[in-house]
Amino acid sequence: MGKISKYVTYRGQEGQWSWLLHRITGIGVFLFLLAHILDTAMIGWGPRIYNETMAIYRHPLFRIGEVILAGAVLYHALNGVRIIIIDFWPESNAAQKKYFYAVVVLFTLIFVPAAIYMMAWMTK
Repeated sequence: MGKISKYVTYRGQEGQWSWLLHRITGIGVFLFLLAHILDTAMIGWGPRIYNETMAIYRHPLFRIGEVILAGAVLYHALNGVRIIIIDFWPESNAAQKKYFYAVVVLFTLIFVPAAIYMMAWMTK
């Protein structure tokens, strides 16, 4: 059979990191949407239950989770545009590494100020 590391080695090039991060952020966004559907459905049990459920989201861990969610949505969207460009214009595949780094730069330029703004409540 050979060495198992031969089959599970992750080489970590730009395309692979992009693929992995896209899948992880996609799963995260999907799980958030499921939770959002469930918490919205709580209104069916009355306003008291719904309000108690919504109060959970004011907890600091959930507020930090919102920042992580915003980052996941942003990366997933930017990388999705990169994938669309590569899919619709196959000649752009040669520049996919540059597009990946462009996604990283755009993500950083947008996310860092947004995260700072979202986390301002910690300094109050």
